[in-house]
Amino acid sequence: MRDFHAPGRSEVLSTEGMCATSHPLAAKVALDILGRGGNAMDAAIAAGVLLGICEPQMTGLGGDCFVLFNRAGETTVRALNGSGRAPAAASAEDLRARGLATVPLDDPEAVTIPGAVDAFCHLSEAEGRLGIEALLQPAIYYAETGVPVAPRVAHDWSIGAETLQGAARDHYLIDGRAPTTGQMFRAPGQAEVLRRVARNGRDAFYEGEIADDLLAALNSRGGIHSATDFHDTKFIEASPVGSDYRNAELLEHPPNGQGATAILLLNILKHFDIAGMDPWGAERAHIEAEATKLAYDARNRFIADPDHTSRMEHFLAPETAAKLAELIDPRRAMTAAAPLTEAVHKDTVYVTVVDRDRMAVSLIYSIFHSFGSGIASEKFGILLQNRGCGFNLEPGHPNELGGGKRPMHTIIPAMLKQNGQIAMPFGVMGGAYQPTGHARLVSNLLDFDLGLQHAVDAPRVFADGSILKIEPGYNRRIAQQLSDLGHNVVETETPLGGAQAIRIHQSGVLEGASDPRKDGCALGY
Repeated sequence: MRDFHAPGRSEVLSTEGMCATSHPLAAKVALDILGRGGNAMDAAIAAGVLLGICEPQMTGLGGDCFVLFNRAGETTVRALNGSGRAPAAASAEDLRARGLATVPLDDPEAVTIPGAVDAFCHLSEAEGRLGIEALLQPAIYYAETGVPVAPRVAHDWSIGAETLQGAARDHYLIDGRAPTTGQMFRAPGQAEVLRRVARNGRDAFYEGEIADDLLAALNSRGGIHSATDFHDTKFIEASPVGSDYRNAELLEHPPNGQGATAILLLNILKHFDIAGMDPWGAERAHIEAEATKLAYDARNRFIADPDHTSRMEHFLAPETAAKLAELIDPRRAMTAAAPLTEAVHKDTVYVTVVDRDRMAVSLIYSIFHSFGSGIASEKFGILLQNRGCGFNLEPGHPNELGGGKRPMHTIIPAMLKQNGQIAMPFGVMGGAYQPTGHARLVSNLLDFDLGLQHAVDAPRVFADGSILKIEPGYNRRIAQQLSDLGHNVVETETPLGGAQAIRIHQSGVLEGASDPRKDGCALGY
């Protein structure tokens, strides 16, 4: 039980349905959809699309999504990949010939075709009850009438505003400036896009005037995207990857997402007595940091478009984790593992919904960096993601930029199963931090038996390349001990990630937690 004299929040408990996400308006919309007879998929889609209006620096119609879900009455977890591809004409060789070592962050070369709208329309028809027209109405309403900018959103907006270029500055700045807390943000162009998709489905987005508007924004800057690239966008159905940890099974979305990295990280941590350590001590932070370096180095070598990688069996094999664990020195930090193949970012939204029939949805939706590429279409103001920065330019690498390929993605939804039952859909936003965030949340729950909200609130560390980021929740003594072990310790100004989770108890009670690092909440009824 938490200390009720200290600042904080309790878990939210309900029985009929629940949503946990990073903005209260989206959580409320999810419950409204459930109350109208929609299921968890309906609610998650409605909330997710609205988050693109509430948190436009994080996500939007120009982005991608990944989803894990089960159908009512089933324990089988399904995966849907809503990530888009590089344009067919994309070539790493062309970029290398220009003297580039990485994909530029804010040029058309970084823009992959948005996949989320295609995925949402399919999921609404195949798994939902109410239809896409009903699900888009809340986002249409708020895009037209406006939403008051929340505190964390205002903070992020002020930092990311410099990314905006051309028409994006007109659509996402107010009088040339980032909006402040409480100012109203409106997106009438996006409201019109959503109305057209509501009437005519995914083709309204990938063909005709909306696609032409997006293509004009890209081609006018030298982009090689074509109408065929947009027309051919198609989701992928898949099966999750998973592994056991302390009598539970962690399920993650398969590549091209980086979810397998969280599994490898936990598989490495199995070789240490994490439960016997001080949860907020230097020893646990050190072992976790070293395991993170090794898991992320493996990620950078192997995770790519599922059509171009074939090493997942090796990646997830117990023997692989055992050999990596042997490389960890409990008394000394190793030098930094290979640099990340994608630029670190913190910009993603996550929503989880469980309904009365115990359909559970774990959905993550992003435009990659803050405001994506910074490129928006002139008429409708749709920001385009820069997911192409997830590619590398190394010849022959499975994740090398190439025409029609999907890049390695940082965004990952997750689920825990216990005793064969779905026990907890969850996600930890935060770019490259996400696999570490997943592993730490699972460890907080299973190694230390923390309450769900406490497990979310607890301080975090992250071995990010050559530095060890540490949140202010760790005291100076622990930071010094980690420094003495050889870590380059830096206290991070921006919180590490943002978690949302719903536990499904066998008693029938739903228990939700939402990260105070964001503006959101868990709501149930």
